[in-house]
Amino acid sequence: MAAAAIAAALLRRSTTSPHRRLILPLLSHLHRPAPQPPSPWLPPQHRFFSSADTAAGDPNPKSPPLDPKQLWRELSSSGPADGSSRLPKATWDAVVALIRGFAKSPAMCDQALALYVPSAEFPTYARRFREFLLPRLSRNSAAHLLSLPAEDAHALLLPAFAEFCVANFADELRQHKSVMAAADLTAPHTWYPFARAMRRRIVYHCGPTNSGKTHNALTRFAAAKSGVYCSPLRLLAMEVFDKVNALGVYCTLRTGQEVKEVPFANHVTCTIEMLSTEELYEVAVVDEIQMMADPVRGFAWTRAVLGLKADEIHLCGDPSVLKIVREICAETGDDLEVHQYERFKPLVVESKTLLGDLKGIRSGDCVVAFSRREIFEVKLAIEKFTKHKCCVIYGALPPETRRQQAKLFNEQDNEYDVLVASDAVGMGLNLNIRRVVFYSLAKYNGDRMVPVPASQVKQIAGRAGRRGSVYPDGLTTTFLKDDLDYLIQCLQQPFEEAQKIGLFPCFEQVEMFASQFPDLSFNDLLDKFRDNCRIDKTYFMCQQASIKKVANMLERVQGLSLKDRYNFCFAPVNVRDPKAMYHLLRFATHYSQSRHVSIAMGVPRGSARNDIELLDLETKHQVLSMYLWLAHHFEEDNFPHVQQAEQMAINIADLLGKSLKNAHWKPESRQQVRQRRGDKDECNEEHASNDSAKDVSKDGYVTTKRTCQNKQLVLGMILACEVAQCSQETSSYNK
Repeated sequence: MAAAAIAAALLRRSTTSPHRRLILPLLSHLHRPAPQPPSPWLPPQHRFFSSADTAAGDPNPKSPPLDPKQLWRELSSSGPADGSSRLPKATWDAVVALIRGFAKSPAMCDQALALYVPSAEFPTYARRFREFLLPRLSRNSAAHLLSLPAEDAHALLLPAFAEFCVANFADELRQHKSVMAAADLTAPHTWYPFARAMRRRIVYHCGPTNSGKTHNALTRFAAAKSGVYCSPLRLLAMEVFDKVNALGVYCTLRTGQEVKEVPFANHVTCTIEMLSTEELYEVAVVDEIQMMADPVRGFAWTRAVLGLKADEIHLCGDPSVLKIVREICAETGDDLEVHQYERFKPLVVESKTLLGDLKGIRSGDCVVAFSRREIFEVKLAIEKFTKHKCCVIYGALPPETRRQQAKLFNEQDNEYDVLVASDAVGMGLNLNIRRVVFYSLAKYNGDRMVPVPASQVKQIAGRAGRRGSVYPDGLTTTFLKDDLDYLIQCLQQPFEEAQKIGLFPCFEQVEMFASQFPDLSFNDLLDKFRDNCRIDKTYFMCQQASIKKVANMLERVQGLSLKDRYNFCFAPVNVRDPKAMYHLLRFATHYSQSRHVSIAMGVPRGSARNDIELLDLETKHQVLSMYLWLAHHFEEDNFPHVQQAEQMAINIADLLGKSLKNAHWKPESRQQVRQRRGDKDECNEEHASNDSAKDVSKDGYVTTKRTCQNKQLVLGMILACEVAQCSQETSSYNK
């Protein structure tokens, strides 16, 4: 029966026990066999409640507590004026507020997907339900609803809402069903039939940093006949690649930007997004498994766990996603083993902070700041007021530069004995850190300053002390005394259990959905997919803000196929950097015109002399990294300058390393740089083409008037796109 199937789906999708408790009493009746299959929506006797249930009963107000069947019986048998005359204004307003809360509830919106009510349409259907319910609701039923906690009241309303939608909007729901079937992300474990045909052994290495969990997994990886190591960072993939080959095990490296094929290699180290689920391995290692719950990149770890074709899969990370991994193994039929780890030596919190004085810094310290500006301010102050020299590591630096800075810090025979770093130090590098000092424990989240999450504090603090290094004992403290209590609180907290893990549709799913909306732009298509996708309670749809910004910028580029747009939107670009966005737009434009995509960018001859030039070097390396990524994801004939881009990237990474050694200037943000330049022509740093790459000016750049004009025009287009998108988002919010 259709209604029974809907109720069962609602039950399966329930996220809390009250929902299960309220829907369960309905199922015994709903699963009674019918004489013949009914119409999907129309016959009233086969909706949530039978005709026997809706027969007139005892009107005694002292009946048992209200349940969903009673509520629907009352609403369906009452006229529009029966309830309004009995509801006082205060009760009426309270019920209105309750149903508005129902309309805004993410849990109820998720439940409504089982009825084929899209997320974007759910508030509209809830408003119609409110208009239907209020004139018919009795005073006793209203009082009962208002006496319940909001979550229980919403769960009580849910079956009645389902019946109302089925009875009144059958045609609309049928139309939504055909659309949502193409955006169905439920049961993602069934997407990988070859992996499901295997009975895999999953080994969860569960523990904090510096506990040996990854070392044990990599030992098994190196000993296997074939294997793959999945890394969260290029830097870590490169490090494991070097180590495994040094052991005499032939290993290939695959990242988005580079592929190093080693002859006769049966082992692969790769970034998690570059993992192939088509190849068969004996052993697979997935590092930092807790990233399954990451709001942006979590889908890549989910795909690895569900789709890897390996006899033995080693998951390394903290226990935050252990419960979800257990659920996944129960669905897939895989065997799960959990190996618990403890730190080799406990992490010790120094009760004596630096009291706001950087003169208390000592050799082997790592000062952690959460903004680029603070990192350079701290470096400048330490080198000015103490005898120490500082290495610097932060996310915008290329992996090669970060490795060079880490090596410089780890070596004991030089003057660089202090590290100043961002949260990028939390993973991907083996560092000889004696003590982690938090310069602050708040960071900017794009909207406002917020406390650093406890899990991130643990990850970073745990980098102090490393077995086999000169500092085996780990210490941590804060720069300011006021932050010490929060640091202790974070370290004492157990790991927060993740409730959901990330998913994102592959291109084939987007393509199938797009076939129903041939006239939609790619940006609108993504919005439509998100509004109509159905997803299990264990998963969430990963954020796509950066993807949408790129998609919005590329709307003006004609001649790109759907797959081309999909791939360009995943290119590694800093969407907040107009120069990087300009180059991505130029790459896409040339590709759409079947032209060879040129780099059109020069390399300065010397290291940066100020922060503006340092920021420019960072941007140039990001553009080159993006070019190499695109070359590996599109036809190589369209990106013919791969070798040149690789050499330019090496040169710029080297210049960045030299620049950081001599960085004694006040840092500036990218926004300040743009404000200072104002209307100044920024194009004096770009080459007209690769053919003129050798004709460099005194500062190492050359350009043409047309290139400058084109760049200014395109930057204006990017700004216009961003303004239009902000206006559209504001309009949607107001609605």
